[in-house]
Amino acid sequence: MNLKKIIFLCLVSFLKLNAQSVVKSPDGKLAVSVSADNGMPQYSVTFSEKTFIEKSPLGLKTNAGDFSSGLTLKANSIQNKIDESYQLRNIKKSSVHYTANEAIFSFTKDGRPAFDVIFRVSNNDLAFRYKVYPQKETLSCVVQEEVSGFLMPKGTTAFLCPQSNPMTGFAKTAPSYETSYSLDDAVGKNGLGNGYTFPCLFKLNNGWVLISETGVDSGYCASRLIGHENGLYSIGFPMPGENNGNGTTSPGILLPGETPWRTITIGETLAPIVETTIPFDLVKPKYEASKEYQHTKGTWSWIIKMDNNTTFPVQKQYIDFSAAMGYETILVDALWDTQIGRDKIEELAAYGKQKGVGLYLWYNSNGYWNDAPQGPRGLMHNTAIRRKEMAWMKSIGIKGIKVDFFGGDKQVTMKLYEDILTDANEFGIMVIFHGCTLPRGWERMYPNYGSSEAVLASENLHFGQQSCDNEAINAATHTFIRNVVGSMDFGGSALNKFYNSENIPNKGSKRMTSDVFALATSVLFQSGVQHFALAPNNLNDAPDWAIKFMKEVPTIWDEVRFLEGYPGKYVVLARRNGTKWYIAGINAENKLLKIKLKLEMLSSGVTVNCYSDDDQLNGKVNTLMISKNKEIEIKIPKNGGIVITN
Repeated sequence: MNLKKIIFLCLVSFLKLNAQSVVKSPDGKLAVSVSADNGMPQYSVTFSEKTFIEKSPLGLKTNAGDFSSGLTLKANSIQNKIDESYQLRNIKKSSVHYTANEAIFSFTKDGRPAFDVIFRVSNNDLAFRYKVYPQKETLSCVVQEEVSGFLMPKGTTAFLCPQSNPMTGFAKTAPSYETSYSLDDAVGKNGLGNGYTFPCLFKLNNGWVLISETGVDSGYCASRLIGHENGLYSIGFPMPGENNGNGTTSPGILLPGETPWRTITIGETLAPIVETTIPFDLVKPKYEASKEYQHTKGTWSWIIKMDNNTTFPVQKQYIDFSAAMGYETILVDALWDTQIGRDKIEELAAYGKQKGVGLYLWYNSNGYWNDAPQGPRGLMHNTAIRRKEMAWMKSIGIKGIKVDFFGGDKQVTMKLYEDILTDANEFGIMVIFHGCTLPRGWERMYPNYGSSEAVLASENLHFGQQSCDNEAINAATHTFIRNVVGSMDFGGSALNKFYNSENIPNKGSKRMTSDVFALATSVLFQSGVQHFALAPNNLNDAPDWAIKFMKEVPTIWDEVRFLEGYPGKYVVLARRNGTKWYIAGINAENKLLKIKLKLEMLSSGVTVNCYSDDDQLNGKVNTLMISKNKEIEIKIPKNGGIVITN
């Protein structure tokens, strides 16, 4: 064999071992490089020619084969252009035009197709998923491990929510995505030892990265990020102890079959993070809506009055309160089955109908996975019983349900979420989840999906003063992380000064934030269905301007724009409903926030209402005119807020 032939064969072998392909965003700024380095599939991400994700692993390990090594990348990827438009009323943007470049990279092992990795790359977002092929006669498999990783560059800091231990917390109901975030923390850690819940935000020297997933349904499990040394994070499946130890941690799929999408949003500023619609761009509705569902505002007694007041007289009072506010619903929380009873619930529903106020009813999700004593219990986990219950609800005009205390992220639990939503749609019932996982594209996948908690929400403001002390910090965090990927049922915007039925001092926790802060969070926190933490006494003891605002603020939005902010410190953003803009901001820092804003969305010369706080957090509303250059200076004290409306 001559030297030229030897060199040629060596070059061919090298190219097979180190094949590489690139797919770029429509504007050319975001680029993904995929390779097979010594048989190991990898990818890296650059934005404006700067590295945002270092070379990171791809691949799966299954009981049908190990597809993480010994692989060959086919020379030519299949390239497609994606150009889609859709409307969705209950996310941050009602009309979306999604354009992306798609590339399908095919890997083989021992000469046979192993899997494709499918990348979708839009101007600030990328996503990937796997398509696994049959192996000889094997037409199904269990995915034992997904080796997908995300290697962050040196100097990265992290804004992460650690995953809690399973079967801990109240009545063994954890994990439920309700731990506190670590802010601007060093990489190379692993939370409490269990990794981190999605979404996960990272600050790089040259920008920001948000990592999450979407499209999770009954066909897979939900995942988390596992932290490793040197800034590598990898996909982690559920922990064995979840669901009281029942159910497999490894998802099973038909072959050929696809995994959910792993999503990465990249920006040199936080604007692409806050404004992204990638969780919804990649999914499709799983069924037709049985009716036109209404996304509504409502009240609930539990956040202020707690369990003992889930009674007929109090719930009737809240129906009257919602009617006075112009709201469409109330949420009747836990223990209604024993403290009100079904006959009286029917009476409440009839009374509410007269007032134009519908009912949401609380249910315990429980089967074998929690010890929570609150009822109704034993109804939502069984198909036949659940459907009988929903038929009763439909017969008396119940608008929706709030189902609480789920057991984890295993595939069997994802099936329960889907089964509840699917059955509820047949009976025309909206669904809110609490004590639950993160929604992963569910607003578009399930037409009757309302919202999910999946955050350290308003109940903790009632339970402890520390949560009240940290309310502004948390609010300025959720706006950039949890709430950017899905509806967040926080249940906030309280106007009581104290979290007790009488709104009196020295009883329970004290709210440290201002009334204007409460108004601002009704805009900052996005959820198509809202049950605000207002109370009937607020009609008399809250400022008239605050009540008027809370009567008018919408729950559905047509557009969002990030203006200023930093996670855990402060945030100012704008949301549009129709032609009306709401510019809302809050401050969690121990100093006066003083910034200039360019309000390009408003017309010069227009007069706007401005809700603001003085140094003592006393709120007021006045008017101001937008100047020719559309620039204004705002000041927000610690724990205060600002809202501007045209």
